[in-house]
Amino acid sequence: MTIKERYEDAKVMYAGVGVDVDKAMEDAGKIAVSMHCWQGDDVTGFDRKGPLSGGIQTTGNYPYRARTPQELFEDIEKVLSFVPGKHHKLNLHASYAIFDEGEWADRNKLEPRHFAKWVELAKKNNLGLDFNPTLFSHPLAEEATLSSENEEIRKFWIEHCVASIRISEYLATETGQPCLMNIWIPDGFKDIPADRKGPRARLKDSLDQIIATPYDHSKVYIAVESKVFGIGMESMTVGSHEFYMNYAAKNNLLCLLDTGHFHPTENVADKLSSMLLFNDKMALHVSRPVRWDSDHVVLFNDDLRELAEEIVRNGADRIFIGMDYFDASINRVSAWTNGMRNMEKALLYAELTPNKEMADLQEKRNFTKLMSLREEVKTLPFGAVWDYYCEKNGVPTENEWFADCEKYEKDVLAKRV
Repeated sequence: MTIKERYEDAKVMYAGVGVDVDKAMEDAGKIAVSMHCWQGDDVTGFDRKGPLSGGIQTTGNYPYRARTPQELFEDIEKVLSFVPGKHHKLNLHASYAIFDEGEWADRNKLEPRHFAKWVELAKKNNLGLDFNPTLFSHPLAEEATLSSENEEIRKFWIEHCVASIRISEYLATETGQPCLMNIWIPDGFKDIPADRKGPRARLKDSLDQIIATPYDHSKVYIAVESKVFGIGMESMTVGSHEFYMNYAAKNNLLCLLDTGHFHPTENVADKLSSMLLFNDKMALHVSRPVRWDSDHVVLFNDDLRELAEEIVRNGADRIFIGMDYFDASINRVSAWTNGMRNMEKALLYAELTPNKEMADLQEKRNFTKLMSLREEVKTLPFGAVWDYYCEKNGVPTENEWFADCEKYEKDVLAKRV
């Protein structure tokens, strides 16, 4: 059978549970997913040399990491050629500033022009751009950043975040799409702190100064991202979930939830409906924790499917979806592609779920039929719809893309010596 024939058979089966497959594909194609730039080079960036710090780690020594902006651009475009959907964005960190030969600027002095080449790449590929101040892997981030007791260090990072707002406005203006600017800091304590309030008060004051900067709220959405713990800050993070959730609500910012930044038994999907009852919008970083915030490649697993279902049920247009994972133990283009395709796959799967009928069954407390319907949906021929969705979007099907990825490694990556 051809892909189209398999798809037509699948349409009939989905119609049996009340799902319009054509509409599901159309709706899934409208959901924007922001692809992180840092998978391609192990979060190294271009603004300085040296090891990662601030609780950021990559593990593995697979060869062929992108070493220059041009190599990273090539890899990004290759990944995009494998991923369906027409509303992608690219998520940048400030450490990926691109300088002219002989030029360099520290992070508090970064300017929009240092991201002009990223804008060129975005326009070429019809991408939006998101942005993150980089408050790690820097000599002034060794102890604390926005919560630092050293006022000069704190001032430096406040200036960096203000510069990042200006850059984010530039990216939004140039691409014609709003830019999510997300603030995450690695500040915390390895052992039990004697004073939790002081560092958090300083963080609050720093954020107050940052958001006092005038900016176009229709172009830039500022988000704050929490974390439970990290390497070297096992006992306390200054930017906890409770701190940022309250700060975002009080200051009309977005609260960003990273799926790897909570206790392994917490269900991040469960949090979306609560957040969106009290906020117009929110943001996500999608990762796959194994034991902690390990940033494993996102898989098409139960956690991702449930997250996607909650995104769709609560209104995907209210959520900035960004990817955040990195693996240096396998081919990075393959890792990137698997994670991106799996996010797109999960969103399509969610659109193909009979959400209204299932909600009606719950409302009637008919949990017997609800369970049976949910199990029936799992056996429907989703793969046939996914392959047609890929073909319709002009990207390889599930059994095609990896061969092309292997060829890219042989023809392009392997020459990086």
